[in-house]
Amino acid sequence: MPRAVPTLRLTLAEARRHWLRAQRLDTAAPFGAGAAATRAAVEHLGYVQIDTINVIERSHHHILWSRIPDYSRADLAQALGTDKSVFEYWAHALAYIPTRDLRFYLADMKRHREHPNPWFGAVSPTDLRRLIARVRREGALSIRDIDDDVLVDKDHPWASRKPSKRALESAFYAGLLTVSARAGMVKTYELMDRHFGWPPRPRPPGEARTLDHLLDRSLRAQGFVSLESICYMAAPRKKAMAALVEARLRRRRLVPVEIEGLAKPAHWTTPEAAVAAPEPTEIVHLLSPFDPLVIQRKRFHLVFGHDHRFEAYVPKEKRVLGYFALPVLIGDRVAAAIDVKADRAARALLIQQWTWLDGPAEGDKARIEEALGRFEAFQFGA
Repeated sequence: MPRAVPTLRLTLAEARRHWLRAQRLDTAAPFGAGAAATRAAVEHLGYVQIDTINVIERSHHHILWSRIPDYSRADLAQALGTDKSVFEYWAHALAYIPTRDLRFYLADMKRHREHPNPWFGAVSPTDLRRLIARVRREGALSIRDIDDDVLVDKDHPWASRKPSKRALESAFYAGLLTVSARAGMVKTYELMDRHFGWPPRPRPPGEARTLDHLLDRSLRAQGFVSLESICYMAAPRKKAMAALVEARLRRRRLVPVEIEGLAKPAHWTTPEAAVAAPEPTEIVHLLSPFDPLVIQRKRFHLVFGHDHRFEAYVPKEKRVLGYFALPVLIGDRVAAAIDVKADRAARALLIQQWTWLDGPAEGDKARIEEALGRFEAFQFGA
């Protein structure tokens, strides 16, 4: 009879430190500097979410700056368009993803080709063929390069009067085109095979290998995982993922984790990660509400005790933290939430609302103000 796998028992404080270590938020420059750091960060985290809201610096740049102090927007442009070490696609949301992981998304692309989302119902196979032929003939195109569309009325606030925009997006999700460059939120699309120098295309792995990838990615970036955190926004995979977790537990490749005060959900980690977490530092992070530490709101609340609210779409009179509040991390505690806005004309960061959550302890305000100054310099820098 196999020996029982020993359980790792963590206090909440220890759980926070394990997660911060996995997210690389417990040291000042965990990925080094320069363009190579951007690739390393995206590969470690598994994906970096893109968001269209432009109240302050967009979330993908903000997330990378939080882990790369000298991060430059040009580094991400280089990774996408020159080094081709990252690509854009849908993770749980639109995101930058390591190109080394692209094969795990090929099945999703095939599914889109065979069963397009109803949003793309107006895009006919003929439309796609003409668009692909045009890109093949003329080279990479953005929607701004297409000036011969017959304009139509918008059928949704996020739609465009140019039908070609929806065709470009459909070809993107189908894996026929990929984003080869981005200027703000304007994307340039190129043939995927030409951008990456194919053929041959990578072979898509089977579902078993994809599940292994999703579990390994979660363990690397989360430290300890639950079924909910592994399958975030991918509930149909929970049953198969639970079977994979059980198989790894039997082979002693995972160990159970019990977190003080949390009866559910069940958590697991690797034997290699089941070591004492380092003591917290007093590093201050102004986190994006789309940061991978924050985006899984239930997990963030369980471990850090802060139920973060993203209130950009909440009526003003019902907001608690503000339109675009940033959780402020000092060491391993969420000390405050600060609603900020960029005044681009004045090149200044405006504090709309400051809400203390765990504090202020002595020195907290000064440390946060120093971090706000660094963020302002990044916001309006090159």
